[in-house]
Amino acid sequence: MIKLSVTIITLNEESNIERCLQSVKAVADEILVVDSLSTDATVAIAERYGAKIIMQAFLGHLEQKNFASEQAAHDWILAIDADEELSTELAENILKVKEAPEFEAYHYNRLNNYCGKWIKHCGWYPDRKIRLYNRNTGSWKGENPHDRWLPDDNATKVGFLKGDLLHYTYHSISDHLKRIEKYSDIAARQKVNKGKDCSILKIWLGPKWKFVKDYIIRLGFMDGYWGYMVCRLSSMEVRVKYAKTRQYAKWKREGIDY
Repeated sequence: MIKLSVTIITLNEESNIERCLQSVKAVADEILVVDSLSTDATVAIAERYGAKIIMQAFLGHLEQKNFASEQAAHDWILAIDADEELSTELAENILKVKEAPEFEAYHYNRLNNYCGKWIKHCGWYPDRKIRLYNRNTGSWKGENPHDRWLPDDNATKVGFLKGDLLHYTYHSISDHLKRIEKYSDIAARQKVNKGKDCSILKIWLGPKWKFVKDYIIRLGFMDGYWGYMVCRLSSMEVRVKYAKTRQYAKWKREGIDY
């Protein structure tokens, strides 16, 4: 049977962390929490579950997760966010993998909870993620804040596990709006740092296409009022990200700090 390290990166997650830890304790041989200097009870709660704590100022989403993987005691990693929990079915299937893994990495569906509503459409489900993996076969890649674990080469086969990863995304509209401000800023700066800009046409059309795609093509309307809000605010995030990209690119050309 393989040994499994559960890695969690945290910052002020006292409202979420216990639910997460409770769900992984049956599958974990080690729980490693990499904390970005929380000022609440996050660390104290994690310590009650026997977690190993490493304090590390935030390096960026994918950098922090790669750091956590490197610090783990075991090669097999279950990476989970503090606002997520394993469903009973998923935990049972992870235990089966520990007995005799057939693949070097596994993905599974993530089911997102928005303001108390489980969202089954809008492009939010199945929201498949690779979160169980042998760290020697890949790493966290992508662009901040949208990190994802990917194998280093196509020879690495990825298996699928039944059961949902339950994700408690936003507790309120205000929470979502704050995240839009934060994530759109990270994404815009990342794009400009790579030399990208954004046209007015893209700022105008991009959000409209995002709404049509999520609400109509991806059946967001079937999630009722909250599905509408998810699609509307997701399209708003696209507009804000593109507008910030254009603004920061202009400032960069003019030599202004952004």
